[in-house]
Amino acid sequence: MSDLSTCPTNAAASDGDTPHDECGVFGVWAPGRDVARMTYFALRALQHRGQESAGIAVGNGDTVLVRKDLGLVTQVFSDADLSAMPGRVAIGHVRYGTAGAKGWESSQPHLSTIDDVIIALAHNGTLVNFDALRRELIEMGIPFRSNTDSEVAAKLIGYFTVRAGRLRSGIAHTMHLLEGGYAIVLVRENALYAFRDPHGIRPLVLGRLDGDGWAVASETCALDIVGATFVREVIPGEIVRISEDGLRSEAGLEPLPPAHCIFEHVYFSRPDSVQDGSSFYKMRHDMGRRLARETPVDADLVISVPDSGTPAAEGFAAELGLPYGTGLIKNRYVARTFIQPTQELRQLGVRLKLNALPDAVAGKRLVMVDDSIVRGTTSKQIVRMLRNAGATEVHVRSASPMVMWPCFYGIDTADQDQLIAANMSLEEIRGYIGADSLGFLSTKGLLDVVPVNGYCTACFTGAYPVEIPESFYRDKFPPGNRPHNLSNASATSRMSIDEVVAE
Repeated sequence: MSDLSTCPTNAAASDGDTPHDECGVFGVWAPGRDVARMTYFALRALQHRGQESAGIAVGNGDTVLVRKDLGLVTQVFSDADLSAMPGRVAIGHVRYGTAGAKGWESSQPHLSTIDDVIIALAHNGTLVNFDALRRELIEMGIPFRSNTDSEVAAKLIGYFTVRAGRLRSGIAHTMHLLEGGYAIVLVRENALYAFRDPHGIRPLVLGRLDGDGWAVASETCALDIVGATFVREVIPGEIVRISEDGLRSEAGLEPLPPAHCIFEHVYFSRPDSVQDGSSFYKMRHDMGRRLARETPVDADLVISVPDSGTPAAEGFAAELGLPYGTGLIKNRYVARTFIQPTQELRQLGVRLKLNALPDAVAGKRLVMVDDSIVRGTTSKQIVRMLRNAGATEVHVRSASPMVMWPCFYGIDTADQDQLIAANMSLEEIRGYIGADSLGFLSTKGLLDVVPVNGYCTACFTGAYPVEIPESFYRDKFPPGNRPHNLSNASATSRMSIDEVVAE
């Protein structure tokens, strides 16, 4: 919870202290089954990845129907809505926007036409060069309804497909131009497509349903809820097509050195989701154990900032042989709402979500373990709350390294001048949040306990795996500072749209 959350109560009332994952995607091919309802429940499982809007697109063999709106999945869809969307193939999306305007026009899936074929596209991630591509498409006379990178991808696919005569070729041409992190699902009336950026920055997994059914999703928890068995990850750069012909795979791009988002492990993925045979719960438990070895402390009780800090807190306590208990109670019914609290309630800040348990913490030396500390304002409020509840000492531990650089690949982090670790020393942060001691997990320690696969750690190190255009990061860094250790963009991404067609 603390400084990292995908669930602001509302945009106006949010304290701005929390970066957000952009979204979650799901796709299913299951003729003879209720694909709209399957997608609905999969989106419920992925709701933690985005709470701004939700949408479902269904292909029924003749056309594609889309239903989307602002709000939670349960607010957007009624039983009647789902019953009115029969079909054999569907995709779904939950969104918290990072690139482009917010509002209904930016909700997904995006509907588009390719000659007489209707497609719908849903995207998780951020395309760092979408603004230049959008301008080029507009100059070519192609209209837009939103300012999102996802619509740019949909328009590019349509443009290239018309010229190539095959949707998979249109997708492959588009992938040559896109820069950034993306996991995209696309549906037409009779087929499902899924593809992923060549570094694998954003997650995408493939599962098998009984019979001839298939599903793709941002996380395995969405496969679980529809009864699909995990098969493998969608390979970075791969295009998967699922239809009556079965599953077909081809390389849209050659895979590049893997750079999976490390914050999926720290926070974003649900604890029961699995990667490389290990649950994120176990990985976070191991992070807590490593954190305890790196930053031990003598205390009476280890508590977590629920719920995201709980696995690490349990691991921390187990490693040091300290008691683990509940010191903070979370209001589990705080969710996104368009009803703003009064100014008086807004000033209560974190108390809308958390409250201390005096019976558990009074008179005790506490270790408070959280998943991360980004701006520090939430940690400061919680430390004060615990002291007011009677804690004699509050030692704060972060199961993530110091977040010092903003993300450009699908996580809506603050500008660098708002990241506390980029502007204060460890001792200054400790003083600011009012803790008796403060410790962070090291980057090496984090990488030692996650599956060996290759990760993007730019938020900790500033080493960005994909080049970021200056126009995209201009306002994210203080004067005189800029990203470093950038790799070059692909050669084709620097071409004009027509040059890619001619290649």
